[in-house]
Amino acid sequence: MPPQAEPSDLIRRFTAAEHWIHRTTAALMGVVLVTALFLYEPSLAQLVGRRRLLVTVHEWTGITLPVPLLAGLASRAFRADLRRLSRFGPPDRGWVRAALLRRARQAGKFNAGQKLYASILAGAVLVMVWTGLIMWFTDLTPLTWRIEATFLHDWVALLIGALVLGHIRMAVRDPEARRGLRWGQVSRAWARRHHPLWEKKHPVRDEPQET
Repeated sequence: MPPQAEPSDLIRRFTAAEHWIHRTTAALMGVVLVTALFLYEPSLAQLVGRRRLLVTVHEWTGITLPVPLLAGLASRAFRADLRRLSRFGPPDRGWVRAALLRRARQAGKFNAGQKLYASILAGAVLVMVWTGLIMWFTDLTPLTWRIEATFLHDWVALLIGALVLGHIRMAVRDPEARRGLRWGQVSRAWARRHHPLWEKKHPVRDEPQET
């Protein structure tokens, strides 16, 4: 359900376009990770039986994983958030220090942990796409390339799996953050608690007085 609050107590956090970019990317990532698990673990692969089908689904889902993000560049709000995620400034360094010392943290729209997660995941996805293409087109690449690509692909896949599980764990612990992504708005109290520097940029509008 959308946040239940007065309009003056809500802040717009994400647009509908950003919601669908996240949802589509999450769905593709889920398929990639599940098919990878079935392909990597023989006992699970035997449950399906059609390994060639798993390989095909895994390959095409992996190669289309960046598509929602690329299509999202048409959204001004999404481009603005990408710029925020790519900038690591003094407030972010302060956030890391405060997190290590378990103190109150100051963050803008995205905190340093979210920025690090997004940067590492983006780089890991690019590595996975590149190594996956090397493994896919076996007739065009030398054997040594394929061996090295397979090794790197497997280890980066484990890294992505750990990152995604951590991301899901954090999301489960913060239902309002999930509602903000789904419905686009969060309460001012939540924003002040988790992203105070961002909340300060959205002053409360004075209600018109009755005459």
